[in-house]
Amino acid sequence: MSTLVTDFVHEWISNNIPNTVGSGAISVAELTEKLFADAKAMGISSSEVEEDTGSIYAMILDAIVQQDGDWT
Repeated sequence: MSTLVTDFVHEWISNNIPNTVGSGAISVAELTEKLFADAKAMGISSSEVEEDTGSIYAMILDAIVQQDGDWT
């Protein structure tokens, strides 16, 4: 497991999910695509992300559901 990838994903979710929740319709698929695009810009492939973290879609969905608490 790559610490760089894991740290990127956790930081991305922490920075992006709170900004989108409550702003109207949220598409988990769109957020997933945005995460992969941002990862690619950092030189991290989508396959590296999913190998290190599992399903990003599920991870983002969980973060949205848990938004009432403090997701870290």
